[in-house]
Amino acid sequence: MQRPASVLFTCNFNSVRSPMAEGLAKHLFGDVIYIDSAGVRQGSIDGFAIAVMAEIDVDISQHNAKTFDDLEDTSFDLVISLTPEAQHTAVELTRTMAVELEYWPSLDPTAIDGSREVVMAAYRQVRDDLRRRIEARFGGD
Repeated sequence: MQRPASVLFTCNFNSVRSPMAEGLAKHLFGDVIYIDSAGVRQGSIDGFAIAVMAEIDVDISQHNAKTFDDLEDTSFDLVISLTPEAQHTAVELTRTMAVELEYWPSLDPTAIDGSREVVMAAYRQVRDDLRRRIEARFGGD
């Protein structure tokens, strides 16, 4: 697959999965790909997401959650949806656009109950799964 020039990651609230994907992709490919993220509905950055990303020296603490409607530009080469709802919205958004769509189903770590370590493990799993997919899709380091 060809590396796109611009990528949008999408999820439900732009508070966990898509900001993690955006942060990882910018860390790995930000010098060659324009990367952004958005949610179906307005959210705010999640503290656990910030914590697990900080473990790998990727700072997403200043992320400003936004919706599809908040995007200044919608001319992306590739839109990657991480939830079914985001995929549906991306399909609607891009119906009249020449854009590639991909759906990467991702665990919702906010649905995990348990101790702080159990919850952190779920967030790490999402982070690590996203990193593997991003590296595989866009060509590694």
